[in-house]
Amino acid sequence: MRFHEVASTSDELALMSGRSAKVTRLATLLAAAGPTETAAVVSWLSGELLQRQIGVGWASLRELPSPAQEPSLTIDRVQSSFDDIGATSGPGSQARRRTLLGDLFSAATAVEQAFLRRLLTGDLRQGALIGLMTDAVARAAAISLTEVRRAAMLSGDLPLVAATALTGGSEALAAFRLEVGRPVSPMLAQTASSTDDALTRLGGRAAFEWKLDGARIQVHRSGDEVAIFTRSLDDVTARMPEVVEAVRALDVRELVADGEVIALRTDGRPHPFQVTASRVGTRASSGSSTGKTGRIPAVTLTPFLFDVLHLDGVDLLDEPATERSAALAAVVSAGARVPRLITTDPAAAREFLADALRHGHEGVLAKSLTAAYEAGRRGAGWLKVKPVHTLDLVVLAVEWGSGRRKGTLSNIHLGARDPATGGFVMLGKTFKGMTDEVLAWQTKRFLELAAGPSDQWVVSLRPEQVVEIAFDGVQRSSRYPGGMALRFARVIGYRDDKRAEEADTIDAVRALYIE
Repeated sequence: MRFHEVASTSDELALMSGRSAKVTRLATLLAAAGPTETAAVVSWLSGELLQRQIGVGWASLRELPSPAQEPSLTIDRVQSSFDDIGATSGPGSQARRRTLLGDLFSAATAVEQAFLRRLLTGDLRQGALIGLMTDAVARAAAISLTEVRRAAMLSGDLPLVAATALTGGSEALAAFRLEVGRPVSPMLAQTASSTDDALTRLGGRAAFEWKLDGARIQVHRSGDEVAIFTRSLDDVTARMPEVVEAVRALDVRELVADGEVIALRTDGRPHPFQVTASRVGTRASSGSSTGKTGRIPAVTLTPFLFDVLHLDGVDLLDEPATERSAALAAVVSAGARVPRLITTDPAAAREFLADALRHGHEGVLAKSLTAAYEAGRRGAGWLKVKPVHTLDLVVLAVEWGSGRRKGTLSNIHLGARDPATGGFVMLGKTFKGMTDEVLAWQTKRFLELAAGPSDQWVVSLRPEQVVEIAFDGVQRSSRYPGGMALRFARVIGYRDDKRAEEADTIDAVRALYIE
C-alpha cells in the first residue's frame, strides 16, 4: 500500500463530522492493507508510532527538503525509516538521524510531509480515536465489536489485534488472554458534575474513592518477579524499586492490580503533581529490571491500590466491583489502599469529597458496585468528580491549525499578568473547548491583533484579548519562564468585558500552585 493513501485518509477524516462515515472510511483502508502493513496503519491513524518514540521533535523538523512531486513511499518503507531513526544512537547520531529524516521527507509529497510532521510531533488530530479505530477493525475483519474490544483490552495493543483479526479472524482473537506480566489497557472514568450527580447516575448507591493527584500504575506479580506499567502501558519497573518491594511483600503468588503512585510530604499531603511525574520518569541508579538492586531516589513514591484484575490464578475482570474490592482487601492492607466510602447519603458523599480536597488530592471517583472492569474503556461504571479552577488570562500568540482546523488560528498561548513588570508570563497553550464558531471568530480577531515577528506556524499578538480558561491544576514546568504550567487547560469563553490589565496575575497562579 502506498503511504499516500494513509496520509490522504487522514485528511479526509479531518473533514468528516459523522462517526459512521469515519468508521466506514477507516474500514475500507484497513481492508486494503497488507498483512505486514495493518499494525502500522492502525497505529499511525490513531496518532501513535509503533516504536512510541524515535527521538524526533519540532526542532528536528524546522528545516526539511522540498516535497516530492509524485507519491512513491510505501508503508513498509516509512516503517523501516522509523525503525532506523529510532535505532540511531551514539557519537554522530544526531547528524545520522537528520540524514535519515531528510531522506524520508525528500521522498514524501506535500500531503505526506504534512501527515508525517503531525504524526512525529504528536499533533495528529483528525479524529481517528481508539474507539473509532476499534469499530473500524471489527468492520474490516467482519468480526463482532465485542470480540475486538475484548482482545484489545487483554493485549493493550490494538495494532496487534487489528493485524491478528484481519489475518486470523475470530479464532485467532480468542487466543488473547489476560497474562500476568502483560499490561492491560486501564479502565477510565467518565465525568460527573458533582457527587450528587454521580450518586443519581449510579442508582443511588456507590463506592466513592479519593482521586489521588498521582500517576496511574498497573502492577503485575508472578512469584518473586514484579513488573510495573504506566497508564500508557510503558514498563517503568526499574524506576520504582520501592514499589516493587511493596508489591513483593504482599502475601500473594500472582497478582494484577490497578492503582496510583504518589510522592507524599512528611505530613502526608501530596507534593505538586510534577514532583511525582518527574520521579516516575527518573530511572533508579544501578537498578535492575526487577528493582532488586535499585537504589531508591531521594523522593519516594508511595503506591496505593484500588482494584484487582487477577489474583492467584483467578481472573477477576468480569466480576462485580464488590467482589474485586473484597479480593483486594484480603491481600492489601487498608493503609495501602485508596480511602473508600460506600454510601447512599448525598451529604456523606459531599463530605468525603471535601475531605479528599482538604488532604490535597484532585477529587473523588464514584464507582458502581456491580460493574465489571471495563479495561480500555471510559465506562459508565466509574465517574470522576473534581473541582474546576478558572482564570482570566491574556492571549499572547496563536498557532495555525492543522487537519480539520487548517486555515484557522487554533492553539492559543496563555499569559498571566505580572504586576512587577507590567508584562505577561506564559503558562501554556490550549486548543480545547473551541467550537467552529469560536475558531472563526478568533481567527478574525487574532489577525487584527497580529504584531511582532511571526513564523509559518505561530502568530504573535498584541496582548489585549482576555480569555476565561478552566484547568485542573498548576504544575511545575521548565518550558515556560514562570516555572509553572496549567494542567488540562480549556477555553470557557472570551471576555470582551475585561481589559488585559484586569487579567489574573502570576501571583494568583502561584497561590494555586502552592496549595
